[in-house]
Amino acid sequence: MNAVILAVLVMVTLSLLRVSVVFALVVGALVGGLAGGLSLDDTLSAFNDGVGGGAQVALAYATLGAFAVAISRSGLPDLLATRLIKLLGKEATAAHQARVKMLLLGAVLLVAISSQNAIPVHIAFIPVLIPPLLVVMNRLQLDRRAVACALTFGLTAPYMLLPVGFGAIFLNDILLANLNSAGAAAGLDITRGMVPMAMAIPVGGMAIGLVVALLFSYRGQRHYAARPLAAPAGEQAHTPAEPHMLGLVMSGVAIVAALGLQLYTGSMIVGGLVGIGLLSLGGIFKWREADDLFTSGMRMMALIGFIMISAAGFAEVMKATGDIEALVAGAFELFGDNRGLAALVMLLVGLFITLGIGSSFSTIPIIAAIFVPLAIQFGFSPMATVALVGTAAALGDAGSPASDSTLGPTAGLNVDGQHDHMWDSVVPTFLHYNLPLIAFGWLAAMSL
Repeated sequence: MNAVILAVLVMVTLSLLRVSVVFALVVGALVGGLAGGLSLDDTLSAFNDGVGGGAQVALAYATLGAFAVAISRSGLPDLLATRLIKLLGKEATAAHQARVKMLLLGAVLLVAISSQNAIPVHIAFIPVLIPPLLVVMNRLQLDRRAVACALTFGLTAPYMLLPVGFGAIFLNDILLANLNSAGAAAGLDITRGMVPMAMAIPVGGMAIGLVVALLFSYRGQRHYAARPLAAPAGEQAHTPAEPHMLGLVMSGVAIVAALGLQLYTGSMIVGGLVGIGLLSLGGIFKWREADDLFTSGMRMMALIGFIMISAAGFAEVMKATGDIEALVAGAFELFGDNRGLAALVMLLVGLFITLGIGSSFSTIPIIAAIFVPLAIQFGFSPMATVALVGTAAALGDAGSPASDSTLGPTAGLNVDGQHDHMWDSVVPTFLHYNLPLIAFGWLAAMSL
């Protein structure tokens, strides 16, 4: 069996069996490396080389966790939760609760969409916004799987369609550049305007998946226990200070400063540290409590950080085996000149590659070099080629256990230990986004 397929199957199977995703990624990488002809030393060397690429992301997650804990101590999240709970009323009807649910889901969706384009902070808003809202979600008995689907849609669909913010990086700097580079020898010339037009059909499939998730799949009620946030069992959670004007003002300033500095410097670490410093100046916590603050933040975000580190190592091992190219070449020996089957196999191959790597941004350079010559050979138009490569890459962000588009929502929704990463984030987003992406990506390839 191809090493990439085997590694991804091992990783996904172990994850679905509720084995730690970190352990699943490490075992999958080892199995894939050995199956791909690498020695144990070479496999471990490649994994270690890749691990370094995830260290910065892990530190950024820990800093954001500390910032989120500091914000929670200001009283601002409790004030926000109290105001939202008042929307329910003491004798809330089912219809009123349904309206508040849709309002809350709509607000979360709009913030997530804005985080990619209007205010491109990606997942930095999640540990600040989502944990305080869990009180409201519990009161509404809102299924957190619906929230995970709303967040993941907002974190992926905008950059696939709108060429601003992260969309400018994905569509223009990465997708367009790699397509033209890989197709230069064959005379392929794709313009900027063609890329979002080609991606509109696959994104439309994701939009349908979102509607199904919110209005049908996870519309019902789901009970969650009232638990403290970011505190393990048996440990008493920190009691937030009573909201006061200076603390609330400084909390608002800290949030704006943290997000603004992240935009200016490109570093979530710098933004989080400055935000923590401003909260300290506002009297939210004292500097001697900083160790406790960072410990609580890292406890909340540590698993996510280690998953990102492990995913970077996994990706490096897959590249080192050379079986990504072999996977594609072998697939195309099966169906001759059948364009419809060729398009489907491209998307399925992209799914296997990106599920393990977990990042559409880092996957495009790998698959563009392989898919573009094949697409030209099968007679696909430039627009169809864009749809094939763009959709195949995006499959990894929409439903991978190692993608920050699923890890981010889990980090916010699981701070009280009641949201499972695989079954409550990955499986719902895979079913509602990956399957429509494959179907509508194929439709785009055949119709454009």
